[in-house]
Amino acid sequence: MSKQIYIAEDEKNIRHLIQSFLQKEGYKVTAFETGDKLYETFQTKPCDLIILDIMMPGNSGLTICAKVRAISKVPIIMLTARDTEEDYISGISLGSDDYFTKPFSPVQLIMRVKAMFRRIDMETEQTCEILSFADVAIHQNKLIAFCNNKELNLTSTEFSLLTYLLEHRDRAVSREELLNKIWGYDNAVETRATDATVKRLRRKLSGAGSSALIDTVWGYGFRLSKAGVS
Repeated sequence: MSKQIYIAEDEKNIRHLIQSFLQKEGYKVTAFETGDKLYETFQTKPCDLIILDIMMPGNSGLTICAKVRAISKVPIIMLTARDTEEDYISGISLGSDDYFTKPFSPVQLIMRVKAMFRRIDMETEQTCEILSFADVAIHQNKLIAFCNNKELNLTSTEFSLLTYLLEHRDRAVSREELLNKIWGYDNAVETRATDATVKRLRRKLSGAGSSALIDTVWGYGFRLSKAGVS
């Protein structure tokens, strides 16, 4: 079954360009002029992925991202004309999974969308194996993670990152490896994606009272550890 993608972009040419490229790849695409219209539709008819421009009439893409994330784990890609640290951190902190700065290559966007769906499909096809570390347990086929028997409200990217760290808990994982395996980047052109998502994941683990820690290996990447264990 074709994946359903929603786009909110107020610039007509960009909206039609993205829609055309996605449709040529076989995706079902619904385009909206504002994030408010997208969110109104999403509440009654959810989709498989959302692409949101930040600067739009009405509520900004950041506000819509936060509203969607409050009710869904659907993957979200943000678009913006401003390449500022504040925009990037705001988008990632609110739960977006990826970030593109205009002007961008539609081909690169399509590649990122494909990588995101491929990752999610692979995870849902996993066996019923449960991965565990400290007080964290991951049900791979259900895309659900628990801490102390309480569900962690993780986005799809957070879930993938935590799963990958658990699968490779015997070693440190580099930022480049995470960028390639989780986001689908071919090279380490963007390390903020990993760092910001790790910070968000750390906050959720800490808020759940977990003894699982994500340590930074300076100049390299991250690895899992347990509180109180040297």
